[in-house]
Amino acid sequence: MTSGPPTGAKSTSSPFPPIADYGFLSDGEVTALVAPGGSVEWMGVPRMDSPSVFGAILGRHAGEFRVAPAERRVPDSRRYLPGTMILETSWGTATGWLIVRDVLLMGPWRHRDHRSDTHQRPPTDYDAENILLRTIRCASGEVQVVMDCEPIPEYGLAHVRWEYAGEGYTQGVARSPGSDVELTLTSDMNLGFEGGRATARTLLKEGEQRFVALSWGDADPPRTFDDAYRRLTWTAHHWQHWLARGTFPDHPWRSFLQRSALTLKGLTYAPTGAIIAASTTSLPETPQGTRNYDYRYTWVRDSTFALWGLYTLGFDWEAIDFFAFVMDVSERYGGLQIMYGIGGENELEERVLDHLPGYDGARPVRVGNAAHDQRQHDVWGAVLDSVYLHNKVHQHLDERVWPLLQNLTAAALAHWREPDAGIWEVRGQLQHFTSSKIMCWVALDRGARLARMLGETAKAVEWEREAEQIRQDVLEHGVDERGVLTQAYGTDALDASVLLAPLVRFLPPDDPRIKATVLAIADELTVDDLVLRYRVEETDDGFTGEEGTFTICSFWLVSALVEIGEVARGRQLCEKLLSLAGPLQLYAEEIDPHTGKHLGNFPQAFTHLALINAVMHVIRAEAA
Repeated sequence: MTSGPPTGAKSTSSPFPPIADYGFLSDGEVTALVAPGGSVEWMGVPRMDSPSVFGAILGRHAGEFRVAPAERRVPDSRRYLPGTMILETSWGTATGWLIVRDVLLMGPWRHRDHRSDTHQRPPTDYDAENILLRTIRCASGEVQVVMDCEPIPEYGLAHVRWEYAGEGYTQGVARSPGSDVELTLTSDMNLGFEGGRATARTLLKEGEQRFVALSWGDADPPRTFDDAYRRLTWTAHHWQHWLARGTFPDHPWRSFLQRSALTLKGLTYAPTGAIIAASTTSLPETPQGTRNYDYRYTWVRDSTFALWGLYTLGFDWEAIDFFAFVMDVSERYGGLQIMYGIGGENELEERVLDHLPGYDGARPVRVGNAAHDQRQHDVWGAVLDSVYLHNKVHQHLDERVWPLLQNLTAAALAHWREPDAGIWEVRGQLQHFTSSKIMCWVALDRGARLARMLGETAKAVEWEREAEQIRQDVLEHGVDERGVLTQAYGTDALDASVLLAPLVRFLPPDDPRIKATVLAIADELTVDDLVLRYRVEETDDGFTGEEGTFTICSFWLVSALVEIGEVARGRQLCEKLLSLAGPLQLYAEEIDPHTGKHLGNFPQAFTHLALINAVMHVIRAEAA
């Protein structure tokens, strides 16, 4: 289901494609975004959070890699090969049909004679090949094909020079004095170089096929089309076999669950198990606005939602890997901050890239994220909820859990009375956010349950008593005269984050205060049924301007409506949200309720996690 402009359409006033129209590729180490016109406009190597080599999504001069018909920009069709992360784009021209398939290749585990210096999780049967492969086929007639590859490393600051490698004209190497990145371009087309651009032009006739492969590191690229096609097929089977491990209901919405699962897997940095919030930085939350952040990091609060989603669909291994990553960073640093780099880094210095104009003029472009050292009190509850969920599924607790349990409950006890920046990481004045207090309750509640499992009865009783004290404090200070949970103490403002209250069982779903809260948000904090995080005019978040509706909050509302028995209303909202997916069933962070356009970083892990939870809530409620 789609809505809004057709695939490939864009505003006549902007050279930037709509955010939702980008295709997403991943090999578990690198991600890429492919525009409808056939250009890779976002990719960094060798990691998901590395500086871009193709950055045209943030500035049309920052590098791109295009394969397409010579005179066509708008494709006739785009899709993923079923069950895979392989993107297929088709163009019909006046003389013929062209099909391009794009994939970041996977292959067998290749660290057999040496141990990897990046992988921290147990080895698997497969590994990233560090190759972006693009295959080209003329399906009928004849088509003039163009290939232009212009990498500009370091977010568009470091220009490369190409040199031929080997004999003939089919392989070149790009190097830059301003970057450590070395890229190799291999093809069965003749390559030419013009400064920092590698080009190829060829006329393909019906049945003819070509390939071009961009590789980095010690990758061994394909040298023939047959080898390229064999590797593409191996990768397709890898994704299909991986997806087959999951458990998906026989339901019309199954494809959304499957695409969400594949997207979450694609946003997982395989060497450590960390799940990044999104593959991009600085895609705007407001058109031409300043709410632009770097989301290529892992937020600890995502652990609860990630485990909910992954366990629900049967992907235990990925859930265990993310859980192990959280255990690793907590042990390494003796505590937890709200977010980390994908390798476990705890310093994420934020800086502005003044040379980039930003997506469709949205500035500033930021890399790094200053929120890493914010005070956000929900983190302890998020982690302990994930520990509790992990134990419920596996009936096993890591030996590192008890010290972590004590540290996190102690932190929640020490700080729950203090103000913080809240789940939305506001950069204004710290407040007593209700959802932060609720998550501190979660920390003590789950800590007490886990303590009982471990035979620590005295601690369990103590933490149960403290949890009840937090709950009573919230009910005294965080509920307005209508019986509605508010954004913060001392205000009647609404906040979508309190939709978590029924989902984490802060109060039973049939409690009048829960019902009143869910219905108040549904009726008063929405625009055309879609949920705002909060009213910007009521909240000092440190920024100016409007923002779109947060899609994760809308999916939370679906789940909350089902929890309180409003199943029909929840289904109706879920249907609307699914109809607003991008053409490839992907979601950014926000949706403009007036236009249906997606806003913010893309694709957004948190949104796809909330989609899984919401869809499964509806399906299970209707089945019951």
